[in-house]
Amino acid sequence: MGRKYFGTDGVRGRVGEAPITPEFVMRLGYAAGVTLVAREHLPHGEHPAVLIGKDTRISGYMLEAALQAGFAAAGVDVMLAGPVPTPAVAYLTRALRLQAGVVISASHNPFFDNGIKFFSAGGTKLPDAVEAEIEARLEQPMGCADAARLGRARRIGDAAGRYIEFCKSTFPNELDLRGLRIALDCAHGAAYHIAPAVFHELGAEVLPVGVEPNGLNINDGVGATRPDNLRQAVLAQGADLGVALDGDGDRLIMVDRGGEIYDGDKLLYVIAAARHAEGRLDGVVGTLMSNLGFEHAIGRLGVPFARARVGDRYVLELLHERGWKLGGENSGHIICLDRHSTGDGIVSALQVLAALRQQGRTLAEACADLVFYPQRLINVRLPAGFDWQADRAIAAARETAAAELGEGGRVLLRPSGTEPLLRVMVEGRDGAQVERLAEAIAGAVRSAVE
Repeated sequence: MGRKYFGTDGVRGRVGEAPITPEFVMRLGYAAGVTLVAREHLPHGEHPAVLIGKDTRISGYMLEAALQAGFAAAGVDVMLAGPVPTPAVAYLTRALRLQAGVVISASHNPFFDNGIKFFSAGGTKLPDAVEAEIEARLEQPMGCADAARLGRARRIGDAAGRYIEFCKSTFPNELDLRGLRIALDCAHGAAYHIAPAVFHELGAEVLPVGVEPNGLNINDGVGATRPDNLRQAVLAQGADLGVALDGDGDRLIMVDRGGEIYDGDKLLYVIAAARHAEGRLDGVVGTLMSNLGFEHAIGRLGVPFARARVGDRYVLELLHERGWKLGGENSGHIICLDRHSTGDGIVSALQVLAALRQQGRTLAEACADLVFYPQRLINVRLPAGFDWQADRAIAAARETAAAELGEGGRVLLRPSGTEPLLRVMVEGRDGAQVERLAEAIAGAVRSAVE
C-alpha cells in the first residue's frame, strides 16, 4: 500500500502548503511521539526522548517549535541540537541513547521547501512499519497527555562539538591533512559551522565557501548540487582540492586542483579501491543510476556489485541484506557502515582523503582505471496526478531508444522521490547518441504533459 505522507526521505514539501504547515507538523510530532510511547518500555516515570536538529532554512524555527509542541503533548522529552547536519542527528541519537532523532531539512532543495525525517535509536532511517504506524495515527484526532506526563525540552549546547570530534575519529590516527589547501563549500547549510572546524583541526588550510547562511540562501548557487561554484573557487584560490556538501551535509562532491569534478560514483570508487587494497571490502552497492563504467571498474577489482533502487535508504537496506559495508549514489550520498550508520558528506570526504594520503595519489590518479560511459539525465516536471507509465507515446520513445542502444547502453525513467519530476536517464558508449535519445524521450514526456 502506498504511503500518504512519507516519501523516500521523510515528509517533504513547500512550506505553508500541506503537509509542511505548522498544524500538520505539530500533529506529526504528536503521532510520532504516541508511537514511541507505545513502543518503548521504559522504567516507570521515565519519558522517551528524541533529538531534533535542523538545517539553516528560515522555516526551521517555526517547524522546530511545532514539532516540539507535538512531542511534548505526547509525553516525549525533546533535546534541541539547533543547526547540525542530518548525519549529526543520526550520530547524536545513537550516542545519547535516545529513542529517535528528527531532522528538519529538505536537503538539496531551495529554502522555500522543507521536510521532516526520522532516525531510529540506532541512527538509521525508520523502518517502513514504524512510518506506517505514524501515518495511521495521523488519521486520528490529536490529544494531549496528562499535565504531569507532558514532555520537557532542553537545548544541547555542545552538539556541534560532539559531532566534530566524531567526524575526526573516522580519519586514521596516523594521518593528517597538513599541507593541503582545501576549498570547502558548505552550501550555506547545516555544516557551515562544523565542516571547516573538522578539516582545520586535522591540519588542512581551509578556504571556506558558502558559510554565511541567512535563512534564504541555502543551496542557492552553491554546494554539492552546484559544483561549478566550488570549481571556480578551487581555480581562483589555487586550492589542492575542493569539497562540496549539500544543505543538510549528507552529500559529497569533490574537485581536484585542475578543476575536474568528481561525483559520487568516482569518490565511491576511490574509497572502494582503498578498502580492497587493505583486504576489507566484501562488496559494493550502487543504484540504478550508477554508471556502467563504475560497475565495470568494481568488477575488475574482483569485488561483487549490486544495484539498489535510487535513494540512500534503499542502498542502506541492500547493504544490510548483503552484509556489506560500502555503497552510495552518483549524486554524492556515500555510506561507509564501518564509519557511520548513515550517509555523511564530511565522513565520506575524510575517507577519500585518507585513501589519497595512504596511497600518495591525486584524485585523478586514483580514478585512472575508471572509464565512464556518457550519461545524460534530464528532469521533466510532471503535473499532479499524471500517470506517465500509462502514456503510450512515452513508452514508445523509451522502447525505441532501448532498441537502438542494445546491450551497449541503458534507458531509465523514474519519478523523483522528493519533487514532482520524472528523471530521464540514457547511458551508452556514444555521447552524441546518448544526448539525442535522452532529448527524444524528454520531448515525448513534455508533449504528453502539455
